[in-house]
Amino acid sequence: MRRRVVRAFGAVRLPRRYGEGPLHLLLMLASFALTGYAGVRLLAGGQWPLVLAWFAGAALLHDLVLLPLYALADRALVRAAATGRRARTAYVRVPAALSGLLLLVWFPLIAGSAGGASAAHYEATTRLPGGVFLTRWLLVTAGLCALSALWLLGRTVQQRMCGTPRRRSETKQRVAPGA
Repeated sequence: MRRRVVRAFGAVRLPRRYGEGPLHLLLMLASFALTGYAGVRLLAGGQWPLVLAWFAGAALLHDLVLLPLYALADRALVRAAATGRRARTAYVRVPAALSGLLLLVWFPLIAGSAGGASAAHYEATTRLPGGVFLTRWLLVTAGLCALSALWLLGRTVQQRMCGTPRRRSETKQRVAPGA
């Protein structure tokens, strides 16, 4: 009986046609609706040329400047880490990436928190204080780094307490050819 009800609504055929389940489709439609609403609100202010210039500049800045810089920084981090500690680089990558993303998104307000025009515009538009972004970004960055350090400490203590064996690639001894 249940199969007939499910088939009647087309839920069995949806993954074949769409590729995912109905919940995924619902979430995607909701995200597109929210994005459309935000786009209409953003472009309705009469400053659409500035918005388009910001998007184009952000894309060029990211692809031509920032992506090579953080790819080089990541490569240097991986090279600096010893071969046995390579998995621990994620504990530096994640907070650095999240902090960089926050800096990229809120840069005008973080940089202008000393009394710049962007902070004044933000205060006039939202009636919220605009001079607190630098302090809050630094606190969030410190919190992310502290959380990552605590997570690493917890994982290290857990491995030592449980006596978890190392991965095979770390313990495997190489045998000399002909021996």
